[in-house]
Amino acid sequence: MNQRSDDSTRDRRARGLEIMRRVHGGDDAGDGSAAAGVGRGEGSGDFFGMTVEHLFGEVWSREGLSMRDRRLLLLGLLVGQGMDDLVEIQLDAALRTGELTPDELREIVVFLTHYAGWPRGSRLNTQVEELIARVMRA
Repeated sequence: MNQRSDDSTRDRRARGLEIMRRVHGGDDAGDGSAAAGVGRGEGSGDFFGMTVEHLFGEVWSREGLSMRDRRLLLLGLLVGQGMDDLVEIQLDAALRTGELTPDELREIVVFLTHYAGWPRGSRLNTQVEELIARVMRA
């Protein structure tokens, strides 16, 4: 049984909100994107509560994989599914948190292109290069 199974809802929610901020780029997004709102924990209702408390408070906070490992897995899945908006959020958060360097992002492009296909790889390359250029200008 997970050691966190006895956590209070308040503890899971606080932990979940913190991890959600890290995963989505949190308050640092500053670009008016949906990620900025999600990162601040804006939302209500059962779906939002379940997302914060279960997905982030329990699943993302489990031992066994680092945040970086989880982000790499998520990026592979998102690229493979063609979910470009979410890819952009994850790339940005990974670069700004230092989990992935520009060179590592470029290597991800090369690797995933061979599994996700050239069109998706080309789109990913554009996203990565635009992100790196934007961060370098800032």
